[in-house]
Amino acid sequence: VSKQMLEQVLRELQPLCTVEQQFIEKFFQLSHDAADLQVLKVSVRTMSSPVPLAKEPTTQLLSEIFSCLEPELRGFLDVCNKVHPFGCLQVLVTLNDSIFEMWGSSSALPSSFLNSVLGNMLLLAKSSFNKCIGTLCKEIEETKMPSKMKGGILPSVSRFEEFVSFSEEVFRTARRRGELDKAHLRLAVSVFSSINSLSSANLKVNTDMVMMENFHHIHCFLCQKKIHCLEGKKREAKQRYSEHMEKYVIKYLGQPLEKLNHFFEGVKARVAQGVKEEEVSFQLAYSKQELRKVIEKYPGKEVKRALETLYRKIHKYLSPEENLLPVVWHAMEQEFIRQYQEFEDLIQRCYAGSGIAMDFTMEDLLSYFNSITLSN
Repeated sequence: VSKQMLEQVLRELQPLCTVEQQFIEKFFQLSHDAADLQVLKVSVRTMSSPVPLAKEPTTQLLSEIFSCLEPELRGFLDVCNKVHPFGCLQVLVTLNDSIFEMWGSSSALPSSFLNSVLGNMLLLAKSSFNKCIGTLCKEIEETKMPSKMKGGILPSVSRFEEFVSFSEEVFRTARRRGELDKAHLRLAVSVFSSINSLSSANLKVNTDMVMMENFHHIHCFLCQKKIHCLEGKKREAKQRYSEHMEKYVIKYLGQPLEKLNHFFEGVKARVAQGVKEEEVSFQLAYSKQELRKVIEKYPGKEVKRALETLYRKIHKYLSPEENLLPVVWHAMEQEFIRQYQEFEDLIQRCYAGSGIAMDFTMEDLLSYFNSITLSN
């Protein structure tokens, strides 16, 4: 409603001011200088406030006749801005489009006075818009994750999406969107900062999991919206989502084979320190006997049980809306296979001829994952 009212006000102002200007010019035998007209054209084309024509008598007379116009317009725009939390977007678009339409549809040059007034209103609208974006950026950056929240999409991410969706609809048919593109980038930086701040937060759930889900959510949202200025942020969101999924997977995969993983980390450390591979088994802490003890703690059935527990835990904490469980579980399977192959390789290199082997084979491992996937 406010948009329609503002459009109507602007439509009615043009003929009113133009007719009055024509009357004054005719009555007082005044006319525009060609150079002045060019200034007006350039000022509207660049959407800036025109250079004041201090000595232009027509503008001076109109300013006195319509002395209340600018204050009244300011008050009206203020009301329009307050109709909706993001009302300033609609005001900016309406002013921009109306000025373009005014200059494009009329063969007669619009009133220089009206051009000056609307230029000032446009600057005011841009200022209100920038203040709104600044406030929203601060709100997004300072949004705290609810203490009882166990994961899922952050309020700051939802707020970002709300604004982007609303603004894209408002600017859908706009003649210009430069201001909006700048705002989108500012807000994207703020929402990324909000997610990054989780790394120092004291969460009850895995931080990488929450960050993974939120970056994934933003990536999917931006893929859907196809906003050109946010293509870089879309790629960054995908990269960050992948990074945090990798961290999440590696951290949780240390648990099913924790002692075995710890043992082989020690083996790799000794080799890195210069111990020959064939001499590692002579180290007391990494002897063949110690390796057998660790391997005995991980019979096949225990590994499968540990994987089932891991699956249930992941299922419990991942938000169903993002549908990341199959993706994460597949990534865990790939990482588990990589670890298994690394363990087997280290046994072959550092404990050659010992006859030591894991209690389960690669085929067993694949069947464990397949069984868990099919049963859930």
